[in-house]
Amino acid sequence: MIYRRKTYKIRPEKLDDFNDFFHTYLYPNQLRHGAKLVGRWTTENKDEIIAIWEYRSKEHYENIESMIRKSDLHQAAKEKRKELGELYIESNQDFLSSTAFPATYHPPKQIVSVSGYITNAAGEVLLVKNIHRANTMEMPGGQVEEGETLEDAIHREILEETGITIQLSGITGIYQNITSGIVCIVFRGQYVSGQVRTAEGETSEVVFTDLTKERVNELITRPHFRNRTLDAMEPNYLPYEAFRVRPYELISRFEAKKEIGGASI
Repeated sequence: MIYRRKTYKIRPEKLDDFNDFFHTYLYPNQLRHGAKLVGRWTTENKDEIIAIWEYRSKEHYENIESMIRKSDLHQAAKEKRKELGELYIESNQDFLSSTAFPATYHPPKQIVSVSGYITNAAGEVLLVKNIHRANTMEMPGGQVEEGETLEDAIHREILEETGITIQLSGITGIYQNITSGIVCIVFRGQYVSGQVRTAEGETSEVVFTDLTKERVNELITRPHFRNRTLDAMEPNYLPYEAFRVRPYELISRFEAKKEIGGASI
């Protein structure tokens, strides 16, 4: 394995534009052709971004770059760069090799995430704007940590991103992004307590808003986020269990049910 370290010098005010460009064009094009993203970091003063990619060999990297340059997404990215102007001041890259022999580190093949369709007493829905996806609203959520149940993860993520605590009703859908290897489980729940607020480094806007099917199209611009939200509006709840074995211990369970007009049947 070899690793490519790509470093971008940016102006801090361009961070949101760069993040959106990365997730829309650079990231999916690399994954589509066989690269793996090990990680991406920004400095504390937000003037430098570092991304590390994994390839089987230098030849593998060169083949991927050749295919990317011929792709429609690469052409679209070039047009977007013209529209955005100076996206970064300069960039450079170098290649790293593992010090272990044989190399023992492998990024996870799948990432599990959770998000929540959360309503308040007025029937309004909780939406956030993530700083990495500034062109859309979405349901709050994030990645499940090692050893954490899905239920614990959604409680934690919503509290971290929005400042509120919730009560859960069940799971409304499971969604798989085969390009990024992310599997997302969507919960539906209700507001319990807390003051709505943004989270530094994560959310730039957090609101409870009246959300009709028509307004979903207006507020949620990314199709996969939109579909998850529409599915959660009139949910068919899926059964879910969290448990341990040796010996077996049931931690939590949600039953399957259908909800129409706010009533469970």
